[in-house]
Amino acid sequence: MSEFILSPGFGLGMPEKPGPEQDIVIIGGGPAGFTAALYGARAAAEPLVLIGEVMGGQAATTTEIENYPGFPDGVGGMALAQQMQTHAERFGAKIRFETVTRVDFQTYPFEVHTRSEEYAAKTVIVTTGSSPRKLGVPGEDKFRGHGVSYCATCDGYFYKDRRVVVVGGGNSAIDESLFLTRLVSEIKIIHRRDRLRADALLQERAFDNHKIQFVWNTVVEEILGDQEAAAVKVRNVKTGEISTIETDGVFIYVGHVPNTGLFRDQLELDETGHVITDKRQWTNVPGVFAAGDVQDAIFRQIVTAVGTGAAAAIEAVRFLDQQKHKEKTE
Repeated sequence: MSEFILSPGFGLGMPEKPGPEQDIVIIGGGPAGFTAALYGARAAAEPLVLIGEVMGGQAATTTEIENYPGFPDGVGGMALAQQMQTHAERFGAKIRFETVTRVDFQTYPFEVHTRSEEYAAKTVIVTTGSSPRKLGVPGEDKFRGHGVSYCATCDGYFYKDRRVVVVGGGNSAIDESLFLTRLVSEIKIIHRRDRLRADALLQERAFDNHKIQFVWNTVVEEILGDQEAAAVKVRNVKTGEISTIETDGVFIYVGHVPNTGLFRDQLELDETGHVITDKRQWTNVPGVFAAGDVQDAIFRQIVTAVGTGAAAAIEAVRFLDQQKHKEKTE
């Protein structure tokens, strides 16, 4: 993928685009996006980061991150995101809370549209991350914001001294459950298997916490209630037994889906919806790169997102240099 060099007029042959032109436009403001911004800024490319409405991506919703190098005592997800943003801005990155509504990668420079602006981009780095996966059961959408949540650090305070259930068995489910123990009176973790997938240290803490109970080999069939979620109907996957668990809130952590809706007709995606990249973060469109969870369906770690963000920015700068050289020699 990295062998191609574009010239003005690529695609539909429209060399000029409306709105301010940028060397690098980064779509997304999580660890991958801020790292790409840092590396792009240090190369004097003055990258523009279009964050959207919320900064920090999924990392910002994590209460405490204990596996990021350089923070032996841990660091809050939002605090880490803020430090990354400050670091990038120090070297000249431009951060804007604008939501991208449409892109056009068939013309060059590329078009990036927000609700209030249209940008022409010589390169684009996609770092839109992923969003919580839904259970897809009756009552989930009805009670979202009324007893159903996907973020304990956002909504946990509303359940102080109350009972909640957490659905899932991975790192996010256990980490958020441990956070909730500071607030709620009781947590029942519902997991479809008979063992957790979370890291050993998180498991140890969860098993040692008297507020946490486990409901093994069980899936949620429906979320029940009137105006607010009041119970979950569950099924034991081994016995088929149906039962009801009363609760004041339901926190769901059953994985994530990549935020690639904007790029469905623009970039090549795999069967799970992740952007396909090569080892140097190139997509199938020369000049468009991707980094972080939007293209990583395997590791999904902050440290790996940071690495791919740096790589994408390095490649974007190289692409810009190749373009400048080509223009001079034509």
